[in-house]
Amino acid sequence: MEDGKIIAMFFERNESALKAVSQKYGGLCYTVSDNILHNAEDSKECVNDTMLKAWNTIPPQKPKSLSAYLAKIARNLALDKYRFYHRKKRSCFTEILEEAEEIFISEDSVEQEAYRKEIVNAINKFLGKLSDKKRRIFLGRYWFCESVSDLAKKYKSSENAVSVTLSRTRRELKDYLRKEGFDIG
Repeated sequence: MEDGKIIAMFFERNESALKAVSQKYGGLCYTVSDNILHNAEDSKECVNDTMLKAWNTIPPQKPKSLSAYLAKIARNLALDKYRFYHRKKRSCFTEILEEAEEIFISEDSVEQEAYRKEIVNAINKFLGKLSDKKRRIFLGRYWFCESVSDLAKKYKSSENAVSVTLSRTRRELKDYLRKEGFDIG
């Protein structure tokens, strides 16, 4: 079923929208959640919570990309659950956050919505200029929380090559944001 029809069903408050969106995007939401949580039960719970949140937010929201909208909800729910369970523990996900920390400004430090939108637009422009492979590796690591070893297998590359690509891309993004006038640490 097309996304437009599913969204229309949400607007009509037709409960079949939940079944349709679950069938079409449940796997994506599960993968996003499980890449963060590494726990099947918790990941399934995040998928269910994602569907509930979609039901409660569409309408008034009318997402341009239903898959991205749902993936973002699943990711945020999984991150919340992860933080709850691992407040003092260090894990591979903590490493990902530390790697990304040198580039990205947390939502708490961004006081104005306009500034947040500007930096998001700048990051999107930067990502659009990358080669397809570089962009997929970068998003795989920092959006979908895939491990370096999984990315190396996926792109038939060594772990070292993936790590170097990520390091260089982070540095390029940092330089790009500075050139665009953003105060990046």
